[in-house]
Amino acid sequence: MILSIAAIVVGLVLLVWSADRFVDGAVGVAQFFGMSTFLIGMVIVGFGTSAPEMVVSILSAMNNSPQLALGNAYGSNIANIALILGATALITPLVVKKQAMTRDIPILILTTILTVLLLKDGNVSFADGMALLIAFIVIMTFNILSELNAKRKRKKDGVKDESDSDFETTEKVSIAKSILLLIVGLGLLVVSSRMLVWGAINVALALGVSDLLIGLTIVAVGTSLPELASSIAAARRGENDLAVGNIIGSNIFNTLTVVGLAAVIAPIKAMDPEVLSRDLPIMSALTLLLFLICIPFKKKNGKRIGGFGRLGGALFLSLYVGYLVLLGIQTV
Repeated sequence: MILSIAAIVVGLVLLVWSADRFVDGAVGVAQFFGMSTFLIGMVIVGFGTSAPEMVVSILSAMNNSPQLALGNAYGSNIANIALILGATALITPLVVKKQAMTRDIPILILTTILTVLLLKDGNVSFADGMALLIAFIVIMTFNILSELNAKRKRKKDGVKDESDSDFETTEKVSIAKSILLLIVGLGLLVVSSRMLVWGAINVALALGVSDLLIGLTIVAVGTSLPELASSIAAARRGENDLAVGNIIGSNIFNTLTVVGLAAVIAPIKAMDPEVLSRDLPIMSALTLLLFLICIPFKKKNGKRIGGFGRLGGALFLSLYVGYLVLLGIQTV
């Protein structure tokens, strides 16, 4: 019991510290390469924090349990939007810039639609998996090329980059140090979250909490701790683009790469019916609601911006609690 409590305390301290270091590294990399923190949030932070899901997906498929990869990916996407963005917005209201509303969130919606169309027959074939992986490559190539073209255009026109980090006026760290912070921060994020989950499970078991309740609460939230910690750390320091980009990138990665790899390794001939009747519809509805709630409604410095305030955060958190209750009811 004492060891478990110690693991929770140490894990929590490491989680907070590593999240700050991870954000430092991401901002430093963005500044060095002259790219927006939003794109860095999508490509590095979003994919990096989704690495555990990818490992679980590959191992599950190799062990002939690809269904686990589906639940892992879609459950993580639901938690990313409802739990993580909800909690982040509740703590620090988020500002969603025009690029996210006109390009990145619509891409996430299209990705979700593609998934629904491919999976509506109840199967995830090798061809479906390849289609998802190809879509991922196309989207990432498009995003990176669009970012580089926009950067060149702004430089040519002598226009200051709107997406530059709020920290750009401070002293920049070297690229080597930024990459080191990124790697160390990510590694400790994963390790500390696992320590927290292990300690919390042991304490819960000692107190007589059921396995079902542990799975629906501690394990469900614990697998999302890296994204949660990095998003809150980014938003708290004014890096809204990094926080939002983290979630969008993570969901794209989960939907296309995590599921795509699992299907390529071990095609799924008969999905669990709950995936089509519950998880995919909920994930799709949350993705659409994210777009609707971020529609620009006011002006800032003469420009219309989207907002995701505390009211929206409370709504999304409430929806996540409702999802957990639904899981509990259907599992009993």
